[in-house]
Amino acid sequence: MEFVFMDWIELLLRWTHVIVGIAWIGSSFFFVWLDLSLRKRDSADEAVQGEAWIVHGGGFYFMEKYLNAPERMPAELHWFKFEAYFTWITGFLLMAVIYYLGAESFLIDPSVRDLSPGEAIGISLAFLAGGWIVYDLLCRSPIGNNTLVLAVSVLVLTVGSAYVFSEVFSGRGAYVHAGAAIGTIMAANVFFIIIPNQKKTVAALIAGEVPDAKWGGQAKQRSLHNNYLTLPVILMMISSHYPMTYGHEYSWVIFGVVVILGGVIRDFFNTHNAGGHGMAIAWQWPVSVLLVLGLIWFTAPVISDSDEEVIEETEAFAIVQTRCIACHSQKPSNPDFEKAPGGLKFDTLAEVRKATSRILAQTVLAETMPLGNITKMTDEERIKLGQWIRAGAPE
Repeated sequence: MEFVFMDWIELLLRWTHVIVGIAWIGSSFFFVWLDLSLRKRDSADEAVQGEAWIVHGGGFYFMEKYLNAPERMPAELHWFKFEAYFTWITGFLLMAVIYYLGAESFLIDPSVRDLSPGEAIGISLAFLAGGWIVYDLLCRSPIGNNTLVLAVSVLVLTVGSAYVFSEVFSGRGAYVHAGAAIGTIMAANVFFIIIPNQKKTVAALIAGEVPDAKWGGQAKQRSLHNNYLTLPVILMMISSHYPMTYGHEYSWVIFGVVVILGGVIRDFFNTHNAGGHGMAIAWQWPVSVLLVLGLIWFTAPVISDSDEEVIEETEAFAIVQTRCIACHSQKPSNPDFEKAPGGLKFDTLAEVRKATSRILAQTVLAETMPLGNITKMTDEERIKLGQWIRAGAPE
């Protein structure tokens, strides 16, 4: 009953996280598109930065953006903030359920760093908070006044965080933390900068004062950062299904390329929406294709030739029984699992043969299984198992 309850908690948290995440990303993409699509009309009010006509759902909409703020407060003002807050809250709770409660299986890998659950969770919390603090200081420093230098600095910060995580946690735990660190920066941008600055503007209008233009400038800067960071975060959140990313020896390099790739793709849409043409919108997709091909080449497994004799099926089965059966069994002995993950059971040799492709991918090539290498599978055992599978799993 306890395991069924926890499964439902995880499923409902994941579902809610996806729902509110869609709402946040959707509103973020829409407003960045709107901001870049605004056009200044000769007949418009001087206080209006630009306007746009939109058609959707059978109706027409007229949008105007003021340079700073309107002369008076409208009777009704719509805010967009809770989508961001609940995306972070549900994401953090989901991470806590999976990676904190199951730290020994999903977060800790003794072959990387032999940590206690308490130490691992403490490091996680410290780096999530620390990443935002360093990012915020960068934006507030003179570096924040130079868009290119700030972009490079944020790239170094995010990739550096991914490298540190890869030196502390399991591959899977490191990748989800790299994504969570960016997600924390994005949500904190909304909570600490964007919404407070908007509230200052509203308060100034109510008091009959002229709002400081820097409040809107800061909010726009952070909003644009969130826009460019969204695509890499999404990939990090789904990466647990693809061990060729987090299971690679240089997973942090892959992470860095993904951050750049996501930024290049967003730049195309942002430039196109702003009215760019020619080379301004011609370089992004060729570069994106090259980056993707580079990732495929970089993550391709290196298969070394060996003159060693292929082991017999009895030895291969013995390795699987010793190292994998704790989780992948009809009745797992690992307390974190009531049933075999992914429905994979290795109680019989026939069941092992059916799963050889998955064993090769995750146990031999990516070395992400066993989870956290809790059964201490050796490199020699991985090599032998790989040779047996590549040879066709002979009897």
